[in-house]
Amino acid sequence: MKTLKVGAQLGLVIGMLVVSYYLGRPLYWEIQSRFPELRLPSQYIAATSPVRGLHPIGSESSEGFSLPDDTNTSAEKKRKEKVEHVTNRSATGNSKSALQEELKKPIWEVPLAGSKLPSREAFALRKEMVEFRAKKNVIVVTFANHAFMGFVLSWVKSLTDDGVTNILVGAMDTELLEDLYWRGVPVFDMGSNMKTFDVGWGTPQFHKMGREKVILVTAFLSLGYELLMCDTDMVWLKNPLPYLERYPSADVLTSSDEVVNTRDDDQLELWNRSFGAYNIGIVHWRPTAVAKAMAAVWKNQLLADDQIWDQNGFNDLMKKKLGPSVDEDSGLVYAYDGSLKLGILPVSLFCSGHTYFVQGLYKQLKLEPYAVHTTFQYAGTEGKRHRLREAKLFFDEPEYYDVPGGFLSYKPSLPENLMSGGEHTVESHFALVNHQLVQVRNALAVASILNRTLVMPALWCRLDRLWFGHPGVLVGTHTPQPFLCPMDHIFEVNAMLKDMNSEEFGETIRFREYSFLENPRCPRKVNESILRAEICEKETPGCGGESSKVSVPGILLLPANATEFELKDALLPYKDAELIEFSSMIGVFRGFSDKATEERFRRRVKTYTGIWCCVQDKEPGHIWYDIYWDEKPKWKPEPPETPADDHQPW
Repeated sequence: MKTLKVGAQLGLVIGMLVVSYYLGRPLYWEIQSRFPELRLPSQYIAATSPVRGLHPIGSESSEGFSLPDDTNTSAEKKRKEKVEHVTNRSATGNSKSALQEELKKPIWEVPLAGSKLPSREAFALRKEMVEFRAKKNVIVVTFANHAFMGFVLSWVKSLTDDGVTNILVGAMDTELLEDLYWRGVPVFDMGSNMKTFDVGWGTPQFHKMGREKVILVTAFLSLGYELLMCDTDMVWLKNPLPYLERYPSADVLTSSDEVVNTRDDDQLELWNRSFGAYNIGIVHWRPTAVAKAMAAVWKNQLLADDQIWDQNGFNDLMKKKLGPSVDEDSGLVYAYDGSLKLGILPVSLFCSGHTYFVQGLYKQLKLEPYAVHTTFQYAGTEGKRHRLREAKLFFDEPEYYDVPGGFLSYKPSLPENLMSGGEHTVESHFALVNHQLVQVRNALAVASILNRTLVMPALWCRLDRLWFGHPGVLVGTHTPQPFLCPMDHIFEVNAMLKDMNSEEFGETIRFREYSFLENPRCPRKVNESILRAEICEKETPGCGGESSKVSVPGILLLPANATEFELKDALLPYKDAELIEFSSMIGVFRGFSDKATEERFRRRVKTYTGIWCCVQDKEPGHIWYDIYWDEKPKWKPEPPETPADDHQPW
């Protein structure tokens, strides 16, 4: 009888704990205080407590509750120890109440001046926090550390600009948590204690972020909410929720790395003709039993093996049993265990970095895209940021647009015979790019002499860049030739932004994206205070000298092939002009008179160029761009012959 009584009491406590979980309040402390004789061991508390106030640990069932398993791996045990530490925090009533009031405010409405930051415990993810923000039972979520602050703000703004406010952002470090709170962005604490810097693709910290993602997925699904889970390196172009509502029977809708569209309209991709990996940067989950079960298995696999990339794990599970179609019309397919209904979002609307930035697929199909994810890009996080800036989709602070010293731009020379003459080959591609490289090199030199920020030109390519050998453009894609290519196809954007020793590489040369002057956030004064420098031959009447001086805005006749001293003498009187626009960069600059300055400049800009990749059936197949190719009469666009040759041209 005593055993039965204890069992019944234990069942009562567990039942109360489960109820408290679904009510979104950590009531187990109150239960324990009222029933001290029924206090549970710490491992049971960890098992029944929600992660950051929500997530049931070790949950395998669709009901979202299970006791700990002694057979868990060491990685899982460490995770549980961490979660127990986090979930045993309890927010003070005042801090929690203050945060709830902030959550009810419109996004971007900052806390009152003089108010205090709530305790960190108050930011623990709880059901009431989701309730405040969810609409139609849907919540849109991303997460990041402070290194991605700009991406987070861009993501939030892209949604709020389209009236989407049912969002939450998970903060992986204290710095991001506090910054977002004071900006009026709804944020919760993931308790990750993540490093604040960019962790880099493929690193252990990168894989840790993937595991945090799947933990969040299972946590939100366990609450019964639809979840649109997003990576931070993407932005929304249009409210996606009405589109997702078109497929109410789908358990999961996922974006894709496929670059060849199987539909020319806005329907889901044909699953049996779309072979690219499912990309988990944009995934919509419904809280169905099978979706919860799949997410739980995915989570446990990742926690058991830290070598599994979260996206590979997702793909392996989804494709374990793929097919047949759910019906004739929806585009959904049975996946995972044969009962999960999966849809592949159209690559022309939920764009990858290739279908958006390279193909411009939505333009060619005359469609309005919903999102762009900065995949298929180079130069790391800096490359992602620059791509979004080129598309005028990145949310920069005002000081980014207001740089001391002013700006410099030029009209690029793009001869028709280089753009589209003859066959599209490696040789014709490099002929076009090399013609542009000489102009960029001159512009960088002039910008460094005048201490101005260079607005990069739009760059054009005839061949695509990938990670493997290919025939120039991928078969079946809509890649035009030539195409407006992202800057990271040619330049190592991360190297251009890197802090270098000025004694060895000269002073930093600031630059901005080609669309900078067209961005609505660019101050009006920049485009209203322009000095146009027309390049002229010295023999031309009025070219140079006192007679050529003009007022701003105006046109200045500038002698060709100038030295740095001649450029300074001619242009420094116009230092108050916000923008100097050159009519050309061909034949503008003769070179530095000072050899030491010349060498420092050369060392710097030689690090700026990257590779084109890749020639087919050759290893290595990549070819290095050389910003000084024109000084080497025997230069040819060829892959390195030996490992010793495989480096940036010096």
